[in-house]
Amino acid sequence: MTTPDDLLRLDNQVCFAIVTAARNVVAIYRPVLEPLGLTHPQYLVMLALWERAPRSLGELADELAMEPATLSPLVKRLEAQGRVTRTRRGSDERVLDIALTDDGRALRAQALEVPGRIMASVGVDASALAGLRDALAPFAGRRAPRD
Repeated sequence: MTTPDDLLRLDNQVCFAIVTAARNVVAIYRPVLEPLGLTHPQYLVMLALWERAPRSLGELADELAMEPATLSPLVKRLEAQGRVTRTRRGSDERVLDIALTDDGRALRAQALEVPGRIMASVGVDASALAGLRDALAPFAGRRAPRD
């Protein structure tokens, strides 16, 4: 039987489990992404752009659930690496469009190995990861995708 005191135990807190897991996820991805020259946040940007590019900085920020001011330096670093371009939209100078370069598109072939290496490193399969992702959807403010 769960007591009110049990509900306040640190180990019983979903928020603690999620924060700890988030920190550890970045650490797990680091050695896998390092050979690609990407940080975890840059990898997320590239994933979004590999799905659809070009797109505006605002659209990209919405997709990644980030503030444009946080995303902008990531995009600038990717541009310095030659992976993306940033261009002001002719019809509206306030809009910054982000597109992949040839190098950015080519990097996708190397990134295809990332999910498998991550699954192997944590000992789970794609089905287990999909279940975890779907279980976290209410906390992430997103609906679970349909596989």
